[in-house]
Amino acid sequence: MRAFDPVKTVSGTAVALPGDDIDTDRIIPARFLKAVTFDELGGQLFFDERFDESGRTKGHPLDEPARANASVLVAGVNFGCGSSREHAPRALARAGFRAVVAGSFAEIFFGNATGVGLPCLSLEHDDLRELTAAVLADPALEVNVDVEALRVSAGGRSYAARMPESARSVLVAGTYDPLSELLQGLDQTLLVAARLGHGARE
Repeated sequence: MRAFDPVKTVSGTAVALPGDDIDTDRIIPARFLKAVTFDELGGQLFFDERFDESGRTKGHPLDEPARANASVLVAGVNFGCGSSREHAPRALARAGFRAVVAGSFAEIFFGNATGVGLPCLSLEHDDLRELTAAVLADPALEVNVDVEALRVSAGGRSYAARMPESARSVLVAGTYDPLSELLQGLDQTLLVAARLGHGARE
């Protein structure tokens, strides 16, 4: 039994957020961490950078109408640094992003993102710069993220990407969440439980 669908490829339009060291406090401000569930986090993504104190938009790239349905986020180096919080990748996923492409990722953010099925692929500097420029220039540009082959393609160009094999393999197999391992062993667990219970009754 598999708990989650495999994540082999992600295709869609993209939002580019140029700049390095985008930390988790910017991704999801601390005051939103009190939520009991993650359901509302999508609307709170980058909240302080998107809205002023009156709730008016600041014209953030996430709020451009042409990028409303983007599923790929393109960022710089050391994305997800700062405070350790699972809410950051959860907020990205709830906002509709299904992959992040950057120069590099903070280790804890990367692990949390993998655990929720959000693949994070790294590109070399020049490739990332070219992809970022292409995304900024064309809101309709489709970006293909091939997790299985570790390739990112857009506008007729294809770039070699990096990701630890430990993350790539569980995403492709659909076993990225520890719950999946428990569910895979559910049938055997129930058999053992039934056998133990039967023995106890005797």
